Amino acid sequence: MQIGIFTVGDVTTDPTTGRTPSEHERIKATVAIAKKAEEVGLDVFATGEHHNPPFIASNPTATLAYIGAQTERIILSTATTLITTTDPVLIAEDYAKIQHLTDGRVDLMLGRGNTGPVYPWFGKDIRQGINLAIENYALLRRLWTEDVVDWEGRFRTPLQGYTSTPRPLDGVAPFVWHGSIRSPEIAEQAAYYGDGFFHNHIFWPASHTAQMVRLYRERFEHYGHGSAEQAIVGLGGQFFMRRNSQDAWNEFRPYFDNAPVYGHGPSLEDFTQQTPLTVGSPQQVLERTLSFREYAGDYQRQLFLLDHAGLPLKTVLEQLDLLGEILPEMRRGFAEGRPGQVPDAPTHASLVQAAGGPMDATVHVEGDSATGTSDRDLHDPEVARILEGEL
Repeated sequence: MQIGIFTVGDVTTDPTTGRTPSEHERIKATVAIAKKAEEVGLDVFATGEHHNPPFIASNPTATLAYIGAQTERIILSTATTLITTTDPVLIAEDYAKIQHLTDGRVDLMLGRGNTGPVYPWFGKDIRQGINLAIENYALLRRLWTEDVVDWEGRFRTPLQGYTSTPRPLDGVAPFVWHGSIRSPEIAEQAAYYGDGFFHNHIFWPASHTAQMVRLYRERFEHYGHGSAEQAIVGLGGQFFMRRNSQDAWNEFRPYFDNAPVYGHGPSLEDFTQQTPLTVGSPQQVLERTLSFREYAGDYQRQLFLLDHAGLPLKTVLEQLDLLGEILPEMRRGFAEGRPGQVPDAPTHASLVQAAGGPMDATVHVEGDSATGTSDRDLHDPEVARILEGEL
């Protein structure tokens, strides 16, 4: 079981002080939070991807590479990488590069995002969101598993004889989670490929989460990847805790009431009853989190959203300290009664072992010292035409 945190990188005014952090402060805070997560013993740090105010989560690859250089153990991931609006060629290159830089401490969660205008910003049509997710991921898989790719689709220019570099570390691509809150098509996609399915159910009732996870598990088994209980599932979560439960409620209430996403809506009491948000003592957070298995089954990854709604960095770091204190008991709770056939969360090491061991996947091609092209490039009619014109 992997336990960690994720951030969406919002820049939000602290309702108790009226102070809004700068982008620089929030970017630096993200790094501090990731380092603290490793310090307290968490397994995963994930960052979202947004390209608009009030977020600082653009370019997650730069953020993860920077954090990777300052950490040693924690797995770095995304929540999510926008498979719909980011070129799969760029995704293939960027995350393979981070694989090498971090010695395999990276995986990624793919999603469509929750900001509609991002589609036209990157020249895409939101009405094609599902189709983009399906086609782009099919290409991404080929770029990681095939040394030379010829490809043609609906949404980007064709590829002829293309090799994505660097090749995945040890010949094994990063593990992929497909993240979705409400789209059964994405659960189906994850099941089809035998990938992980991450249901970020922080705004949804348990009944909806159970339905989505059940669909993914059933289809995972249908496609022959194993039994339904062997499917790879991740869940989101939220909490705010203090040693005294009432202190937690009193301190968190103004942040909840004014949060950009759910503020000025349901009461804090109603929201904690209807969603996984838990406010209270460490013991209450522990018990509530372990209860997720009642409707999701035994699963592999639990990520919490902590740094949001204007909470100051000092408070977030205190939340991480408290999480660290209950972490051993949380691990024991998730392990208790866990059937032996339920797999552990995939890691780079386990994927390499399953593939038969590490291999050097480097594609050795001698290139022209002036243009970087090789004999193989001449098979691309467009490249050949251009070079002939230059000659």
